[in-house]
Amino acid sequence: MKILMVCLGNICRSPLAEGIMRHLSQSHKLDWEIASAGTGNWHIGKEPDRRSILAAKQSGYDISSQRAQQFNYNMFKAYDLILVMDRNNLSDVQRLAKTAEEREKVKLFLDNDEVTDPYWDDSLFESVCKQVEERCKEIIKQLS
Repeated sequence: MKILMVCLGNICRSPLAEGIMRHLSQSHKLDWEIASAGTGNWHIGKEPDRRSILAAKQSGYDISSQRAQQFNYNMFKAYDLILVMDRNNLSDVQRLAKTAEEREKVKLFLDNDEVTDPYWDDSLFESVCKQVEERCKEIIKQLS
């Protein structure tokens, strides 16, 4: 299984989802490939936001070596499942899809809800990290 996590800048939410899902899938001995990307290009090559790194570390995950990349069309071919953090990401990614099969790969990370972007509020990082962790555990149960 190859899963791509997507948010706006690939420095807050999707790096958390990537790092947590990678750690949990490895601990469950699943042969999954996990990555993340952003729909925007502002942070390409940069590490996750320091607040995401800290929230992850406090929960036992190290995401400090991850680097931001921008979502591109080739990712439809490279991944089996593309999980986006909010409805804007959903429409941005689906707009790049050329086939129904590609559009079907794209789903909201939280099924019918959005992961709040914590970028503008320091106090949200810990709760977003916990929310992402719980959802990653659910996804592993569903897909393994």
